[in-house]
Formats: sequence, C-alpha cells, structure tokens
Amino acid sequence: MAEAGQGESEQDIESKIEDTRQRFKSEYVEVSGESPGPYDPRDVEKLFRDDSLVESYLTWRHFVVEDTLKMIDESLQWRKEYNLNDLTENSIPRWMFETGAVYLHGYDKEGNKLFWFRVKLHVKDAKTVVDKKKYVAFWLERYAKREPGMPLTVVFDMTESSIGNIDMDFVKYIISCFKVYYPKFLSKMIMYEMPWIMNAAWKIVKTWLGPEAISKLRFVSKSDIQTFIDPEHLPPYMGGTDQFKYSYPPLPDDDFQSPICENGPVISEDESDIKDLESESKETLESSFSSEQNIKPKKVNFQEEGQRSDDLERSDSRLRGVRKPTTTFKAPLLHISPAEELSFGAKETEKKCLIILNNITKNHVAFKVRTTAPEKYRVKPSNSSCEPGASVDIVVSLHGGFQASPQDRFLVMAAEMDSNTGAALPDLAQFWKEVPKTKVMEHRIRCHVLETPQFVHSNSLESLSVTSTNENQDLQTTLQRLMITNSRLEQKLEMCLWVQKVLLVLVSFLLALSFMTSYSLWQS
Repeated sequence: MAEAGQGESEQDIESKIEDTRQRFKSEYVEVSGESPGPYDPRDVEKLFRDDSLVESYLTWRHFVVEDTLKMIDESLQWRKEYNLNDLTENSIPRWMFETGAVYLHGYDKEGNKLFWFRVKLHVKDAKTVVDKKKYVAFWLERYAKREPGMPLTVVFDMTESSIGNIDMDFVKYIISCFKVYYPKFLSKMIMYEMPWIMNAAWKIVKTWLGPEAISKLRFVSKSDIQTFIDPEHLPPYMGGTDQFKYSYPPLPDDDFQSPICENGPVISEDESDIKDLESESKETLESSFSSEQNIKPKKVNFQEEGQRSDDLERSDSRLRGVRKPTTTFKAPLLHISPAEELSFGAKETEKKCLIILNNITKNHVAFKVRTTAPEKYRVKPSNSSCEPGASVDIVVSLHGGFQASPQDRFLVMAAEMDSNTGAALPDLAQFWKEVPKTKVMEHRIRCHVLETPQFVHSNSLESLSVTSTNENQDLQTTLQRLMITNSRLEQKLEMCLWVQKVLLVLVSFLLALSFMTSYSLWQS
C-alpha cells in the first residue's frame, strides 16, 4: 500500500482512508437528508468496505482528501445515473455490440487487457450518445468485476479514420471514465496511426487529460506498435498474427478453455503417471459425488484406515514441491486461495502452484478450472466437486518446456449443487449443462512470472533498453510537437499570403479609381 502513496507511509494511508470515509459520510451522505444520499447503496457499502477502492481515489488525487471527496461524489453519482450495478448486456441496444467499435481482447506485453476503440466505426449521432456512453461503461464495469485491481491499455485504432469519426464530446467522456469514474484503471493509451489532420483535435483532447494521463499517451504506427504489444495479440493489418475477428453474439472474452484431457497435457508423461492421473481423478470424482454423510455409527475398519493412510501419503507426494498460496479470495460459495495470482518461475521448484478451494456452504459445490493457455498447463483435478465444509487442493503445473506468461489466466467456475437428503447428486456433465448462468460463480486468477538470477544479471541491459525506449518516445513526442507547430506556421503563412493578395487587389482598385477620378476632373 505504501508504494501507491509515493512517500506516504502505510500508517498515513490507513489514516487518510478512514478520514475520507468519515468525511464522506458526514459531508455527503448524511447532509443530503436521504439515505444513502444521491448514490446507489451498494456503491456506498463497497466504499466503506473496500480499502483498495478508497486508496485508488486518494492516489489519483495525490492524497488530498478534499479533492478525493469531490471525485468520489462525482463518481458515485455517475454510477447511479447510469445504473451500473444493474447494467447488463440486455440494457444496451443490440446493434451497438454488432458494430464491433468497442471491445476487450488480448493483452499488452505487461499483461494488461487491451480495450479496443475502432475509430472508423464510430459515427457521431446526438440521438445515440447516451446509449454509447452506457456501452463504454458496460465494458469497463464488466472488466472491473472480472479483473479487480488490474489496469487496462486503451488502443485507439485510427486506421482508415477521418476527422468525421471524431466526436469530441464522446472522447471527453471516455477520458472522464479513466480520470474520475475508474481511478488507476489506465495503464497507457495507445494512439495507432493517427492522421495528421487530427493533430489539432488531439491538442484539445490533451488539455482534458491532465499531466498523469498525458504521460501515459503513446503515439505509434505499424513499425513500432510491437514495442508495447506482441504480434500474437495484434491483427494482421498491424503486423501481427492474431486471427481474431469480432462477431456478436457472444461477447468476446478471455477465451478460457478446459485443459487438455480435462486434467492437463499428458503427452510427455509415462504410462504409469497417466494411470495414476486417471485413478486419482476417478477417486476424486467418486468421493465428490457420494451422497450426504450418514450419521449412523460406523465400525472401525483397519483395512480402510490403512488405505486412508496410503491416500494421505500419495496426496503428500503429489503436493511436494508445490508453491502454496498465502492470500485468499472470499467468495459466496468458496474461499479461493490464492486471491489474485499464481507465481511461476524458470526453476523446477517454481513450476508447480496450488489452488485451494474451501466449501463454505451446506451443500456440495461443483467446480471446474479453465485456462487461456490449455497447451501449457496441467490441472489436477480440473472438473470435480467439493463436499460441504471440505477443501480441495488443485495442482497447476507447467507442462514440458513451456514457460508461464503474464498474459495467461485461469478461471475458477463454481455452482452449488442442491440435493435432497438421501438423494444422489446429479452427474457433473449434466449439471453444468442445466445450471443457470446466474448461479455460476466465476473468479479469475492471473499468472505472475518470477524473476530469475539470469534476469538480474541483465538488468543493466534492460535498463539501457528501457532508457532507449523512453528516449524514442520523447523524440517522437518532440517530433509530434514540431509537426503541429510547423502545420500552424504553414496555416498562418497561407493566411498572410491570402491577406497580401486581397490588399494588392484593393490597392489596385483604389489606384484605378483615383486615376479615373483625376482623369474625369482633368477633362472637365
């Protein structure tokens, strides 16, 4: 937390968080005479519960509480005006999704999600401006719920666009979303192939951004966009290899898939390991699908106790060398550890991680784990259920020679399995087909790549590369300013030449008129 404060101690930050909450309650919520004031109660409740949310507002306003309160007030009123907590896909006109002008897809080199704006597909229309604003808010809110705390990289794709596609009011609204409504959400804003004719428009836009946002602007072309985004996440016309084509329905997502063979790749595993995997999955499913525990007294069976001991030993061997989580995400059905990320490295001891699911309900909870890179990871088990009050250890390991990437994601899906006393639980495959989407809980976990000694030794080279990149950006910005200045000078020069021509015509006309008057007087 102290890092975000840039000089503020952790104790100071906690104090300012509490001060912000108390002042907001007394100066904004209670003073309105309503409860909870002109805000959605759910937003107010989250503000008083989520420390990271208040800290994000404070950080964006440099820990000035007075400015932070105004920002929170504006943000929460906007959320209520657009009804964000209840904004769904059905709230937006279908044709907006069909245009493909705005969508989330792919990642930049830092693992931040890409938020695409296809400028050429935007048509200025005052009748649809409110729906368009809701459309942008829908995508931002959707991402905020799925990837809490993770920033976005905005890509303004200006390919084949013109000045007619620029709606200054709409652009100002998008900027407000990142300046006020979603603080600390913006990683960077990439302006791709901006036509020179839009220079004047973007000079106005820069005045809206503020110094923090201006520092995040990147003007790029096809030749240098790969500085920020790998080819695998760029379309072919940008020099990339991503064959993704937007279509609707459904909404484009992170493309989570089931791991190969439901429990990860087994191509390079020997036959005995495969048999262990199959038997382990079978036993897990059988134990998970068993009916409610009987309350009847049970005789001790030493053979069974011995079998359990063997199972525990095998479980311990399976978890040996696995990185154990230290954080927990508390969801309505399951407590999931880790809360946000799995950490992988290049060493053999850093290629396995553990996801722990704790069932906090009174029923069985079905779960399955999906990933955006099914060819890389082995997940055991990836599709099973957890008994009431019990926990399940899921081992996630890198397969073969693959390396983890910040762009990799895991999706944990869970749903409560209602069962009557004495009745058998439904088949998992059938259950997932029939369960309503509204009852499925989803939690996303990202990948973190651990730094190795090899990278530490090359820090000087990396710093030189970063310095070179920054210098290139500074030169590019300076060149852009020179081009704008040159364009303005050319316009002024053209204006001066035009005025000069007009003056010459007027002088000529006056001379002719004077000559004609003199000649007329001379004749008389």
